[in-house]
Amino acid sequence: MDFPVHQPGRRRVRTAITAAVVAATGLAAVVVAMTGAGAASAAATTLRGAAEAQGRYFGSDFTQDLINNSTVTNVQGTQFDMVTPGNEMKWQTTEPNQNQFNFGPGDAIVNYATSHNERVRGHNLVWHSQLAGWVTSLPLSSVKAAMENHITQEVTHYKGKIYAWDVVNEPFDDGNPSQPRNDVFFQAFNGISYIADALNTAHAADPAAKLYLNDYNIELPGSKQDAMFNLASSLKSQGVPLDGIGFESHFIIGQISNESTLQSSMARFTALGLDVAITELDDRFTSLPPSSSGLQQQSTEFGRVVQACVQTPRCPGVTQWAVGDADSWIPGAFSGQGAATMFDNNYQPKPAFTGALNAMNAGATGSPPPPPPSSSPPRSSAPPSSPPPSSSPSRSSSPPPPGACSATYTPVNSWPGGYQAGITVTAGSSAINGWTLKWTLASGQTITQLWNGALTTSGSSVTVKNLSYNGSIPAGGNTTLGYTANGSPSTPTITCTSP
Repeated sequence: MDFPVHQPGRRRVRTAITAAVVAATGLAAVVVAMTGAGAASAAATTLRGAAEAQGRYFGSDFTQDLINNSTVTNVQGTQFDMVTPGNEMKWQTTEPNQNQFNFGPGDAIVNYATSHNERVRGHNLVWHSQLAGWVTSLPLSSVKAAMENHITQEVTHYKGKIYAWDVVNEPFDDGNPSQPRNDVFFQAFNGISYIADALNTAHAADPAAKLYLNDYNIELPGSKQDAMFNLASSLKSQGVPLDGIGFESHFIIGQISNESTLQSSMARFTALGLDVAITELDDRFTSLPPSSSGLQQQSTEFGRVVQACVQTPRCPGVTQWAVGDADSWIPGAFSGQGAATMFDNNYQPKPAFTGALNAMNAGATGSPPPPPPSSSPPRSSAPPSSPPPSSSPSRSSSPPPPGACSATYTPVNSWPGGYQAGITVTAGSSAINGWTLKWTLASGQTITQLWNGALTTSGSSVTVKNLSYNGSIPAGGNTTLGYTANGSPSTPTITCTSP
């Protein structure tokens, strides 16, 4: 399914909202209605309250020009508890000239967030767009040092103030989405190894910050999702400090027909031990104004996206890419299109607000919430395949003989009535061309989804064979797959055979 080309750097010139307009639209009354009579009802009537009730967040893209707009800040403070700076932390802003850093705009966002009890997602450190011109003018031999210095200086400046960084933004090519983007960083490193270098550099500067790769068109199955999955798998296998994947989620009305496909995409990455966040959500109309039925459809689709997150234990939260339609990037990038957010041009709630709120509240009545993102334990130095301390230990066979293979089971998540697991298939001392896994399910277990393999079951007996793209494994190499299941988790004995 095609998605829009993402141009988040192009921001719409915002409509000035005066106090008179606020009075005319009755926003204050709407905010009171949404927040209820007191703090006790906030969890049921605001996005941030519903999210916080289960240890998640609901954020927005917020820019410096909005800080003094009381209309916007009233909605921001009431509904959102996470801020992603739209432009203030990008390279063009923070280092316009080599070694001349300008953190003032980013500091303004951080100070606003701190004073309003909101956290900050840092966006972004390495991106081909909104890049200072001097970087692309450097000799390629100088780009690595410049990139590492930029990351170190910026992450160090904000150390302890940033919940998560989009370390590398949109690393895959627009025209050929299965291939890395051939930008100055790719060229300087003669390949995609710049991403591991960027992550390692960011981690060294602030070991407590969550580190993400962020991209669009990876939300639903396709070649770009496969490319990101393979990259993430490779980075994890190398022990690179990658914590999460950002699903930008720039949709067009009608693209989200159900939540299960999006949830399956999330599960594919969480099986690697990664978080998956919705980082730039909007859902645009291709013609304006939207009809009443169109607004209801948008409400349904916002609800589906939020539901996919709340049903994924390792989805820490959702960020809308604007506070409302008046500050959305869509109209400036797609003429005649827009109305893509939960709040209209006057920052009044649309049906999509109700759809998202209901979905978030519904999640709060399900399984016990995960711990809040801010209380996550420090990143362990254990190998990336190691399970969380509370999980059952992984089990693998003895080192395989030449030409053979082994399988390692890793528990990922569990919740009342279900669980998620990953499996790593490793070749022996010589390459293999195809593999088959077999194991027996414990009583009450049934597999509900499996990715990166062909599944057949007979009673409690499970057989998984390779797909066309992951059957050939070089000597000592590996590939990963994962699944979700009903029942209580247990550690199976998995046999691996190769033709």
